[in-house]
Amino acid sequence: MVSILAAPLFVFLWSTGFIVARAITPYVDPNLYLLARFAGTTLLFLAIAAIARAPWPKGRDIGRHLLAGALLQGVYLGAGYWAVAQGLGAGIMALLGALQPLLTAAVAARLFGERLSPRAWSGLALGLAGVALVLAPKIAASGAHVAQASSGHAPQWVVVTIAVLAVVAITAGTLYQKTSLASADIRSASALQNAGATIVALALALALGEHRFIASGTTWLSLAWGIAMLSGVATTLLVWMVRRGDASRATALLFLAPPLAALESYLAFGETLDALQLAGFGVALAGVLLARSK
Repeated sequence: MVSILAAPLFVFLWSTGFIVARAITPYVDPNLYLLARFAGTTLLFLAIAAIARAPWPKGRDIGRHLLAGALLQGVYLGAGYWAVAQGLGAGIMALLGALQPLLTAAVAARLFGERLSPRAWSGLALGLAGVALVLAPKIAASGAHVAQASSGHAPQWVVVTIAVLAVVAITAGTLYQKTSLASADIRSASALQNAGATIVALALALALGEHRFIASGTTWLSLAWGIAMLSGVATTLLVWMVRRGDASRATALLFLAPPLAALESYLAFGETLDALQLAGFGVALAGVLLARSK
């Protein structure tokens, strides 16, 4: 039952991260929000591991878990948020993020011998095409926004490079879960990995001078959701699915997050949702089904 529910639950929760990122914008600086979120999830899993008396990694494995969490969440989200703040369109960032399943499949094939069939590779390509269709309106709007960006922003090649590095980071953090880290208890491992993400968020918040934190209902609701559902359940489900099967099949689910987020944005914020985007949702779903087929 858990295996059946894991995939749809993960996709839904992961997609809400886009909604939360938009919701907190008027209230909290991004890396300050991530700092509070990761620290809260660290405390949550510390409590869970203590109550369950879960075994803890020892020696060098502690550092490896900290690094895995720093890459999987800290660097990916921190660098991605920074790139968007520097003028990179959210649609472009989401499309770059959609490259992660393809990159994961390519690297996993070499490192772990995960061989995908031509049908599965076609599914990954189809999934990316579907995401591109869904994000097309936002990408078009992003081009106009970038053209009007102020001179105070970093050079665009720097911004794009950081965005690409963010995608490389989550890919590395995901694949790292397939190494010896997979033998650790997932409760104590999650505590350590969120601690690693906390360190990155703290460093970025200090380096960027972030300090804005306006207490509001939206702030506290977004923080609670981020702690319990995004870093708590969603990220742990991703790690669990990668541990149990092929990394490429697990990360193919990420293709469905941007289309579902577009639907959620339509319902929550009244954003446009046209026929092309709905078609893209269907294409992305077909691609994921192909990619995950055996």
